Amino acid sequence: MFNSLKNFFNQQENSDNNLNEDLNILCGLMIETAYVDGKIDQSEINKISNVLIDTFKEDPKNVEGEIKKCLDELDDSKSFHYFTSKINKSFSDDKKILLLEMLWEIILEDGNIHDYESSLMRRLSGLLYISDMQCGIAKKKALKKIEEIK
Repeated sequence: MFNSLKNFFNQQENSDNNLNEDLNILCGLMIETAYVDGKIDQSEINKISNVLIDTFKEDPKNVEGEIKKCLDELDDSKSFHYFTSKINKSFSDDKKILLLEMLWEIILEDGNIHDYESSLMRRLSGLLYISDMQCGIAKKKALKKIEEIK
């Protein structure tokens, strides 16, 4: 999955500035998603870091800095509409579905799906104009991948 996601993002015709903004938006959305249950486990932070490094081929220090920045801004959290409106402007449906799959993997990283997390994913898929069925397929792919790892 990550290789295909890398290809999607590498095909994007954006300047370096836009790629940094994409990193900020994706990191912020992932941190907000992980925090929706009121806590962020280190395993979730590690998962976010790995996804961002693999997807954007970013220097781990840049990703670490972006994660720290987003964690520091949790109290000043932005609405999900802020993130999704920017994603809708620059990402294809295929990229958005892969993003939902990554978000499911982050949610599933701690071994539990909280009711707030399920509700959030339903809301995010709506804000990203992705059907519930496609979101469900993304969840099944994430579950399958996690089961294969274990």
